Amino acid sequence: MSSHDLAASADAFVDQVSRAKIIPVLRTRTAREAVTAASRCFDAGLTMVELTATTPDWPQALRQVRADHPRHLVGVGTVLDADQARIALEAGADFIVSPCPAPAVRAALASRVPFMEGGLSVGEVLASATHGVAKLFPAHVGGIDYLRSLLAIAPGAHVVPTGGVALTDVAGWLAAGATAVGVGRDLVEAEDMVSAIREALDGP
Repeated sequence: MSSHDLAASADAFVDQVSRAKIIPVLRTRTAREAVTAASRCFDAGLTMVELTATTPDWPQALRQVRADHPRHLVGVGTVLDADQARIALEAGADFIVSPCPAPAVRAALASRVPFMEGGLSVGEVLASATHGVAKLFPAHVGGIDYLRSLLAIAPGAHVVPTGGVALTDVAGWLAAGATAVGVGRDLVEAEDMVSAIREALDGP
């Protein structure tokens, strides 16, 4: 793949994340729960989901979700080492997410799929953003004002806050400049997910 192709791929992923607005983070107790939660998210109109490598039998869940929803983006988060990255690639992940700087993961991926690398400090987040989309984690530690301050010095950075993000705060994060927002339990446990998403995007 040429450097031009790599840049085009990175730009396309940024666009997909920006249009998604909400990225469900599916940290479930079983692979079956992950598959069910992913289906609910897609049925509710969301376009991408992030399974997590902390879920038992997550590669099995990833293969099933990929087979059931071939037109949607399915990634794997909480990827901490090269072995997990290779397994995720083999199982068909469209993108990979780490909660912290993970050079070994980036090297293992070799730009074959987009990599959303996480960080909390200004240096970590901005370094990750130079590769495409950065993950701010855990987002609740600094809060919305922290993201706003961070983007004041790097207005072109693409950042996805995740970790302790409530659905009621989604509109606030987006207004502060987040490219999209990662939401976990609040979204997965919503009885009426369609209404919950609409209210989250509309804000209070």
